[in-house]
Amino acid sequence: MTRKLIIFDCDGTLVDSQHLIVAAMEQAFDSVKRTPPEREAILGIVGLSLPEAIWRLTDGEDEGTVMKIRDGYRDAFGVLRRDPKHNEPMYEGAHDAILQLADDTSIELGIATGKSRRGVDNLLERFDLTSCFTTIQTADDAPSKPHPGMIAQALDETGCQATDAVMIGDTTFDMEMARNAGVKGVGVSWGYHPVHLLAQHDVHGIAEDYKQLLSMLDGMFAAKSAAE
Repeated sequence: MTRKLIIFDCDGTLVDSQHLIVAAMEQAFDSVKRTPPEREAILGIVGLSLPEAIWRLTDGEDEGTVMKIRDGYRDAFGVLRRDPKHNEPMYEGAHDAILQLADDTSIELGIATGKSRRGVDNLLERFDLTSCFTTIQTADDAPSKPHPGMIAQALDETGCQATDAVMIGDTTFDMEMARNAGVKGVGVSWGYHPVHLLAQHDVHGIAEDYKQLLSMLDGMFAAKSAAE
């Protein structure tokens, strides 16, 4: 039996972290007496590793300032995460979809995210999903998206082939990473990058909700099995 690998992005795909991310980034910029970027700009870099994201937001600021903002973000994020106002809820249908996919013995589940490993672990523990994922790749483990390193490591850890893998995400960084790694990319419409930007990339499709996403995955894998 050919095993399939389904890799999920985290922020903007599994969980809605926008309020927490924006608030932490605003505090981080305030900590170095810099004017915080606009909300749209902050959400536009979600998915990148933290130093890369801040470097883009500061338009190529010197490394020392980038690292100070990074540290300020981490400090603010840790405090804000404990505030109920900044909860990171899962998107509607996400939890049930993960449980359904995890029950399929022909499927391995993975995560590839710009979050830290600690952040991912906290989320999965909170939603009781830790056991569902075979491989977890974070900003602590590989170069920032859209570098293919996270997907390459996920394939290596699971023993799956690129032709049997799909990357699911809400940003162009996710879709570029999928292309760079030689796997299919499926976009989702409920995240932080506009659908028209996702559509400009070589995506298999763009799901409007988790019900449609599951249907798309079934169709993809059924078509591949029929062709073999």
